[in-house]
Amino acid sequence: MSDGQFFDILRQGLWLAVQISAPILVVALITGVAIGLFQALTSVQEMTLTFVPKLGAMLAVFWISMGFMTEGLTTYFADTLIPMIGGM
Repeated sequence: MSDGQFFDILRQGLWLAVQISAPILVVALITGVAIGLFQALTSVQEMTLTFVPKLGAMLAVFWISMGFMTEGLTTYFADTLIPMIGGM
């Protein structure tokens, strides 16, 4: 395997990691900003107010996007890594 092939496979894997983690991270960011804005406007400084809704939103998005994540990882392994390991 040449250096170019190695870095191309590594780049594909990192891009897949970004694609898989983006929905959860975006929802966590939006939920955190919304709750922070609510806390700043109402002067409510409850720690569980930030944690519980953010966790619930992240779990809901994870549940919804689980098929997309599994399909992406399966495709990456089947099309890229397994043929490379098998020498095909």
